[in-house]
Amino acid sequence: MNINLYSLGAAEEVTGSKHVLEIDGKSYLIDCGAFQGSRAESDKKNREFGINADKIEAAVLTHGHFDHCGLLPLLVKKGYKGNVFATPASRDIASLIMMDSAKIQARDAEYLRKQAAKKGEKFEWTPLYDEKDAIRATSQMVGVSYNRPMFIDSDIKLEFFDAGHILGSAMAFLTVKKDGKEVNILATGDLGRPNKPIIRDPDRPPAPDYLILESTYGDRLHQNTDAAMDKLADITKRVVKNRGRLIIPAFAIERTQELVYYFHLLTDEGIIPEIPIYVDSPMATNATTIFQVHPECYDEETNEAFIKHHKNPFGFNSLHFTTSVTESKALNDHKGPLIIISADGMCEAGRIQHHLIHSIGDPNTTILIVGFMAANTLGRRILERAEEVKIHGMRLKRHASVEKINAFSAHADYNESIAWLKSLDTSRLKKIFVVHGEPKGQAAFKKHLEEAGFPNVEIVKYGSVYNLNDQ
Repeated sequence: MNINLYSLGAAEEVTGSKHVLEIDGKSYLIDCGAFQGSRAESDKKNREFGINADKIEAAVLTHGHFDHCGLLPLLVKKGYKGNVFATPASRDIASLIMMDSAKIQARDAEYLRKQAAKKGEKFEWTPLYDEKDAIRATSQMVGVSYNRPMFIDSDIKLEFFDAGHILGSAMAFLTVKKDGKEVNILATGDLGRPNKPIIRDPDRPPAPDYLILESTYGDRLHQNTDAAMDKLADITKRVVKNRGRLIIPAFAIERTQELVYYFHLLTDEGIIPEIPIYVDSPMATNATTIFQVHPECYDEETNEAFIKHHKNPFGFNSLHFTTSVTESKALNDHKGPLIIISADGMCEAGRIQHHLIHSIGDPNTTILIVGFMAANTLGRRILERAEEVKIHGMRLKRHASVEKINAFSAHADYNESIAWLKSLDTSRLKKIFVVHGEPKGQAAFKKHLEEAGFPNVEIVKYGSVYNLNDQ
């Protein structure tokens, strides 16, 4: 039995997760995510897929975030006809994400075509895929519930364990049995955090021989949740006092629902006054519906709210979900105080850009960053308090204040990752392969792991092949 591992994305970077296990010459893909960041660079990397579609026997999706599922339609477009194994909730979320991406690309193409025509320039850019490709990708997804092992090939068994990251997120536990040998490989996908609202804590799979571990927050610790709630309340009260705007770029999946949950608690407890809160993201609205139909992913507290008390933590009196473009545009004329939660979480696309265009120059606006911002994204530039940003070709001076709360991240920090790792049976563990992180954070994470008693740590590099039989 010969097993090789290599990565086509999320190797010394955070986006574009694509990891390949090559087992006796057969290739199995774990995640198929899109790159995000510098537009030209991301587009180039997304088009250069790195593996022929007909070489892949099966694909496994750990969760529905764009940087993990966003290129599945392109894979199908390139001729992949096999199964994509995912939890039922991840299948629903990924379908939403992929369709939205196809629509955004179509709109971008039309916009760029018109701009080129105005300048008398030749227009050559084409979308990576269209809605038909996204539909085909969804049709090839096979729903596999947590803790329901199944064979994805004659000698390879897959079992999903809850990763506690977003709704439906999973760790993929692969057992390879051949020639009387057994190798257990655990890919965490994105590892979540304990004691998060709505979803369960990360599960504890059986003993792995090899671990493919994410490292997004490899050099950082999250704030205490209680302190973060206090800060959220203080920021909201300041916005109310100034009759300003609180603009929150948030991923449509999980982060938006979590923020709504927290605002619900603060309002119910009388800590903050009722203030109009607008979720301005069609995807977030649709995602909230998906949350409501997947109670199998809830923690006990949320299940109790829904089942025993029929209380909806995703909706309350001061909360409004916008649906149309007209409603979204009307928010620009809405007098404060108000809160706008809008996607994209890294400010790279979507309605959040239009809200930033209208409000980033207003000193009474506060932009609240509540998640990881990848290098070269608009969100990262705002987080670093750039004095000027460029949106839709316009250079805009930033006079809005910028705040950050990192306790709401859905990624485990390095202490949480190590605590989870120590909770596993590591008696068989031969090596940890670190992926999904920026170089500085990964170097720090490797050191933290080694100090915690895990000496065999490899930072996966793009283009390198790692033989799992030599460890």
